[in-house]
Amino acid sequence: MVKLNDKNKDRYQTITHPLEPLFRDDSKILILGSFPSVKTREYGFFYGHPQNRFWLIMDKLFSVSLSKDIEERRNFLLRHKIAVYDSIFQCDIIGSSDSSIKNVIPSNLSEIFQVGDIKQVFCNGGTSYKYYKKYHAKKSGIEGVQLPSTSPANARYSLDDLVAEWEQILEFI
Repeated sequence: MVKLNDKNKDRYQTITHPLEPLFRDDSKILILGSFPSVKTREYGFFYGHPQNRFWLIMDKLFSVSLSKDIEERRNFLLRHKIAVYDSIFQCDIIGSSDSSIKNVIPSNLSEIFQVGDIKQVFCNGGTSYKYYKKYHAKKSGIEGVQLPSTSPANARYSLDDLVAEWEQILEFI
């Protein structure tokens, strides 16, 4: 885990994905982010930035109220047949800025597709979708769907707008 301080917050760092993909054999959908943010890397599980709206969307779509407990969130995703990972395994990045990403090494998604029963891939934002299309779509045989990013940087969408867009994941699980 790399903590940024004032000295290196504006400098490129080569970061390798610190998390294992989350899936099992009955996973029906794969939700792909681009690359974990600094806050997510510190938290140790997907969508760990407190302002990221992913978990609020899950709460609304499934009529639950999840805590910040990693094991609870992990079990929730698996119980609902949702696999989660990121399109990028390693890259050079400044902080958490998707727009700064360069020198990408894509994630290996083959085990998720071999083991899981993935019917659709949903990309959380444009950067995830860009790298999914570039490196993964042809191999998986699944075109993928770009959803609006749940990132706090995506202020264009209200929570209700995000929920309305993300509702389509329910068709596959």
